[in-house]
Amino acid sequence: MSYKPTIGLEIHSELLTQTKMFCDCNNDPLEIKPNVNICPICLGHPGTLPKINKEAVDLVIKTGLALNCKINKFSKFDRKNYFYPDLPKAYQISQYDKPLCFDGYLILPSNGKKVRITRIHLEEDTGRLAHSVDGKHSLVDFNRAGVPLMELVTEPDIANADEAVEFAREFQLILRSLKASDADMEKGHMRVEVNISIAKEGKPLGTKVEIKNLNSFRAVFGSIGCEIQRQEEELEGGKKIAQETRGWDDVKQRTISQRLKEEAHDYRYFPEPDLPPMIFDDQYINEIKNSISELPEQKRKRFSSDYNLSDTQIELLISDVNFSDFFEKSVSELKELDIKGNPETIYNYLTSDIKGIESDKKINLNQSKLEPKHLAQIVYLLSSDKISSRVAKDVLAKSFETGESPDNIIKEEGLLQVSNENELELAIKEVIEKNDKVCDDYKNGKENALQFLVGQAMAKTRGKANPKVVKELLMKLLSS
Repeated sequence: MSYKPTIGLEIHSELLTQTKMFCDCNNDPLEIKPNVNICPICLGHPGTLPKINKEAVDLVIKTGLALNCKINKFSKFDRKNYFYPDLPKAYQISQYDKPLCFDGYLILPSNGKKVRITRIHLEEDTGRLAHSVDGKHSLVDFNRAGVPLMELVTEPDIANADEAVEFAREFQLILRSLKASDADMEKGHMRVEVNISIAKEGKPLGTKVEIKNLNSFRAVFGSIGCEIQRQEEELEGGKKIAQETRGWDDVKQRTISQRLKEEAHDYRYFPEPDLPPMIFDDQYINEIKNSISELPEQKRKRFSSDYNLSDTQIELLISDVNFSDFFEKSVSELKELDIKGNPETIYNYLTSDIKGIESDKKINLNQSKLEPKHLAQIVYLLSSDKISSRVAKDVLAKSFETGESPDNIIKEEGLLQVSNENELELAIKEVIEKNDKVCDDYKNGKENALQFLVGQAMAKTRGKANPKVVKELLMKLLSS
């Protein structure tokens, strides 16, 4: 039997503000000591009064504008009433009928499909529960309680798991481009919830099931596939689909029932009496709109035209804001040294050598001491035949760790490439004398033997020899 899935997403993102949503406690997602960034307001003590974080409001409006949303010129906060151990007030300050942003859309880069955005609203995050291994008790860390949390809700326009993941990835890129959120799913800065229903072709939508708190793109993809299969099997077996909230078991690769799904009336929303409504005029909204920097789709087009990179190369660069910024600055620095520049070589070093150094040193590029001008210098010296590729790799690693200029490292260690035949001939003759059999193999037509001899000569000169000159000299001396 053929079933058509209908999918909508709800995505929560913690905002990059200095303080929490309704108090002046630090918003520090890296704090590992529990219950440090707390106060009577975010703990919900009686008699305390919240105050709206303007920075958080502006970031949500900016995100909405980047996603083609309309902005509610009259917006307000509401109380969403429910009890949970990590919600000390027994209600959450959120938004109900007057969200900051509504009626937007995001175009999926792969197929140009428009996914409509119902709303983007602002609320406070809850605390975090830590459960004991034996399951007998739980502890509560309130550091996260009151952190500004943005929630995006899509229309049910998504047809499959691929589109859902693509939407979430593109939204993550936009958040990072706007510096609205780190959107790191592993650290809980961005959490995805999936709403799925299936129905036979041409029939009304089926019962909606929500999968909560997905913390990786892999989990988003896997949970959708498994839930569609589960619902199909239930319907084929003559059962009804319950409207419920389910979780995702990444180990067993299946969704698990958690509770029956609440309706809006279950939360008993009413306007937050301790906060005034927010009123925005056109000038205020336009000021925020004008502050929006280049978005991922604009950057894709510019990188293609300015640097002549492939789609794959562009996606790899823009997937990391730090890498794409470093790439552009390095290319700009290189053009100061060499009018031709060489974006391709800069790209190759970034995505191979520097990625490798990051992995070895366990340090990200933005945490290293390497500067764009350092990479530009190395590429320039290499393309000018002043250093070998082996030396370039070693100098890059040292600059990455120490921040020292490649020029200084090369001068201090005497690493400039040697191309003078008279200087190289002595070293090459020694290599020939010590490798009689390999030389005979080359003379008998084995081309690989020549590459071995070139390698020996490069090692003899500590990588300083010009490999082209070495190869020519070897061929000359072995043929004489």
